[in-house]
Amino acid sequence: MSVLVCGSLAYDTLLHFDGAFSDHLLPDQLHKLSVCFKVPRLRREFGGCAGNIVYNLRALGGHPCLLASVGEDFAPYQAHLDALGVDSRLVRTVPGQYTAQCFITSDQADNQITAFHPGAMDNPPAAHPSAAGPLQLAILAPGGPQSTLQLADELSALGVPFMFDPGQELPLFSVEQLHALIARARWLALNDYESELLMQRTGLDVAQLAARVAGLVITRGGQGSDLYADGQHWRVPAAAADAIVDPTGCGDAYRAGLLHGLAQGWPWLDCGRLASVLGAIKIASRGGQNHPLNHDDIRQRYQTAFGEPCPL
Repeated sequence: MSVLVCGSLAYDTLLHFDGAFSDHLLPDQLHKLSVCFKVPRLRREFGGCAGNIVYNLRALGGHPCLLASVGEDFAPYQAHLDALGVDSRLVRTVPGQYTAQCFITSDQADNQITAFHPGAMDNPPAAHPSAAGPLQLAILAPGGPQSTLQLADELSALGVPFMFDPGQELPLFSVEQLHALIARARWLALNDYESELLMQRTGLDVAQLAARVAGLVITRGGQGSDLYADGQHWRVPAAAADAIVDPTGCGDAYRAGLLHGLAQGWPWLDCGRLASVLGAIKIASRGGQNHPLNHDDIRQRYQTAFGEPCPL
């Protein structure tokens, strides 16, 4: 049985600005904004939420299956997935479209300005979750609102529990759609900004959101994360990182930790702790899929951060 990962596959163009955005933005002139940032460093990486998640799951020893839509320029990424041993049977190539493209400019304080071209991602997936074979669970990561809604219906009909991770697409759902997705999801994953926005949109507070799912996580960057399940609340501190290099893909690494633990039947708190360790490992490397994951290293970091043995 495998974990179905639904969401975006994208090429990330990562640009690094050596200054601070705030030094170049005039608050009283934002209505006629025209700025240019010189970026002496540029890299192109394999990315997208789904791609980053399966990278981490595969490195942990899992067997994720991808479901996504891509463009005619996907061949290099496909070769990368093949080398990782990822099941990509359900990845659809859309003729005449580009694979999604993300352009991320980061300043010296790790603030980010992002431009995203969805390309083929805006097309609904041609495959259905049932084609993946037996599934333990799934995640609906950002991959186009219509695809998310369709897949939520299909996973619910199959009885496959799934994690709803709306990410940056949260504002694209109506209030009614958000309530419906939360009602069908087994788990809900948000960052601190997304949690505030979701509460504002739905009128539900944290306790009410947590009561509607089996597990709720709210990540807070360097301040750790809040986990809610079974009427309990845990604050999980951020595991120590070797260096703060690049936040791109940290949230996806965290979600992979959650999914891996859930697939193994771990308690929610243990899942969150593994997720914290993966986020700390990822932030020390540039790009979303370049960090090494070694089980012995993960166990040692887990023990150091939480004073308990890692169930990995």
